[in-house]
Amino acid sequence: MGLFDFKSVSYISDDKSILKNLTMTVEAGDYISIVGPSGSGKSTFLKLCCHLISPSEGTVYYKGRTILEQDPMEVRKQAVYCFQTPYLFGDKVEDNLVFPYTLRHAKADFARINELLSTFGLDKELLKKEVKNLSGGEKQRVALIRALLLKPEVLLLDEVTSALDVENSMIVEENIKSLNNEGTTVLWVTHNLEQSRRNANKVLTIEGGEIKSLEVLR
Repeated sequence: MGLFDFKSVSYISDDKSILKNLTMTVEAGDYISIVGPSGSGKSTFLKLCCHLISPSEGTVYYKGRTILEQDPMEVRKQAVYCFQTPYLFGDKVEDNLVFPYTLRHAKADFARINELLSTFGLDKELLKKEVKNLSGGEKQRVALIRALLLKPEVLLLDEVTSALDVENSMIVEENIKSLNNEGTTVLWVTHNLEQSRRNANKVLTIEGGEIKSLEVLR
């Protein structure tokens, strides 16, 4: 079995069929770009991968075990989901970047935090800035840094560069590719077709809740 295995998975919400009979495998180390029209079920697919929602029909396996048998919090420590609209909590940026360590009862690694802030073009003074005063691009980068701090096993990225300019988008792509080279599995929803093919080894196209194609690039 792969890292994730979808076996005849469907998802229904408010009597609407969002995903229909998905069967596919995600291998450890994959970098899969997920493309398709808005509303086709791409974000739902990511949410199933981190146990945020449960399939209406079929089974999602993670590491060979049905995901429903596993502790959702433990799954989400390994498979980290970055939402399209970044969700930041607390008063300050620091609250968000210390949280991954707090969750694991570990001491915050400010050297790592400052390294990533610098990498993504943000000053360490941003740590003391109030979340409510951040720009859209700053919020997106802070949310991404929060996800990357502990080098997760799986990154589930949902349009995470939509509020960034070209230069910052490329910085994000380079860092995600570097993590993938180190073994992190990446599933990235994007509407940018150039971005979708630049670093991925596969492109998954979802239309109308169904898999239209899974193209192997390299």
